[in-house]
Amino acid sequence: MEKIWIKNYQPGVPASIEDQMEKYNSIPEILEESFKNYTDKKAFHCMGSDLTYGEVDQLSQNFASYLENNLGLKKGDRVALMLPNILQYPVALFGVLRAGMVAVNVNPLYTPRELEHQLKDSGASAIIIFENACHTLESVLSHTDVKYVIRTSIGDMLGFPKSLIVNFVIKKVKKMIPAWNIPNTISFMDALKDGKAKKFSKPSISKNDIAFLQYTGGTTGVAKGAVLLHKNIIANICQARAWLSPLIVNGEEIIITPLPLYHIFSLTVSCIFATVGGHNVLITNPRDMPGFVAELKKWKFTVITGVNTLFNGLLNNPDFKDVDFSTARICLGGGMAVQKSVAEKWKSVTGKVLIEAYGLTETSPAACVNPLNIKSYNGFIGLPISSTDVVIKDDFEKTLTIGEAGEICIKGPQVMVGYWKRDDETAKVMTADGYLKTGDVGIMNEDGFIKIVDRKKDMILVSGFNVYPNEIEDVVSQHPKVFEVAAIGVPDEKTTEAIKLFIVKKDQSLTSEEIIKFCRENLTNYKIPRHVEFRTELPKTNVGKILRKDLRGQ
Repeated sequence: MEKIWIKNYQPGVPASIEDQMEKYNSIPEILEESFKNYTDKKAFHCMGSDLTYGEVDQLSQNFASYLENNLGLKKGDRVALMLPNILQYPVALFGVLRAGMVAVNVNPLYTPRELEHQLKDSGASAIIIFENACHTLESVLSHTDVKYVIRTSIGDMLGFPKSLIVNFVIKKVKKMIPAWNIPNTISFMDALKDGKAKKFSKPSISKNDIAFLQYTGGTTGVAKGAVLLHKNIIANICQARAWLSPLIVNGEEIIITPLPLYHIFSLTVSCIFATVGGHNVLITNPRDMPGFVAELKKWKFTVITGVNTLFNGLLNNPDFKDVDFSTARICLGGGMAVQKSVAEKWKSVTGKVLIEAYGLTETSPAACVNPLNIKSYNGFIGLPISSTDVVIKDDFEKTLTIGEAGEICIKGPQVMVGYWKRDDETAKVMTADGYLKTGDVGIMNEDGFIKIVDRKKDMILVSGFNVYPNEIEDVVSQHPKVFEVAAIGVPDEKTTEAIKLFIVKKDQSLTSEEIIKFCRENLTNYKIPRHVEFRTELPKTNVGKILRKDLRGQ
């Protein structure tokens, strides 16, 4: 299929990035280029403390040395990182990658069952863990292959005396760390000292070596490890830098990072801006909305990333209107659909367009992004980015024509090689002609812009008609008394399924009758919800994506 979307690229954005990819054999090569070019510039900020690129260079090398020399780990060994957005994360991650080992990102809020599965499945030999989660690890450690536990507390890298004060408050005053007992754990700060004392032998890393086992699919079943090679991440970094090039200035960007770095969206964005000398502001707890807004007010930031629920939460904070967006050039939404009501309110309050992007863990993650020069929300997830091919296929893998709805399928250098030790699952998502089947239903228009209709698995069948929850949610979210909404299908004797809404109120006077009336004014008859349930909150993933599956199970 002809790449009809290229004609709508912004000036300066290339159709292909293969020539840029050829410059690098590994992720550490890109990082080391940045360490050299931006040595004295600030790289990461957290809770009032900063690390320069030079400091990240030295500390991550020290950690790589510790893994290699003190623990005797080898290239290709899997190392788990169970950390929130704190300064230890980039140091540990870059150290793992520089040692040629495979990073296995783990959510610090995992239950014992989830943690045990991921550690066993990946075969991780070591884990760097936030001390708040040690009690979870304690209950499953003996069932895993983990030999080394490297622990750290939130204040460890904040500098003296702040580190002592913060750790004392967390442990003794607020008592936020549950009791745990794991023998022979290693202090992260001691590991850095010990690694510094020994010579680091830089391993030879190739494009085809594994960089990450990035777990996904936990919302629909057993989590699977997407195998992301160094070349996959290199490709996505080069693709994103090319796409953002019309607006970014090397060495001058200030990026607000509220999404967890263990999530592929935030992870890759952070790596992207680390390769252009950006100053990355890590938000450890974005759920503390007043604290998050207060932090935003301190910065003349240029970039902010997030998901729809996060942006909606900010917009509903009374102090957010006072945040200065005069220097912001990029507001990027991914991870879930950006709703029209949120995007329009965002522009009204901030004066900036909320740019929607699309990707998956399996695509490292970016696959489609809207041009940065769009004037307003357009309802599309954007254009396929450089060196990326997107087609729409039916259930028989036949490529459909412009405007026909089918499964979005992606091919490009950022696409994973498969799922870790799961050839059967890999076969389910790869087409005969080499495309990744995303599980998302969408259409492509004559200009190459793609619109997501919904997840295939979330589609609701009403009297033979396909109803997509995204459309229903987008309409209901525009009601002024609605804060959050989710739509699912429930069994119905007459219509096979009926639409049920779960709503969190913005205005407590809201009634189900008001909602139904609003839907009748904006939706055709078979799309009208039959059931409305009000909740104080909706179940969400770690990055804020609403979990429809949990609502279906209740």
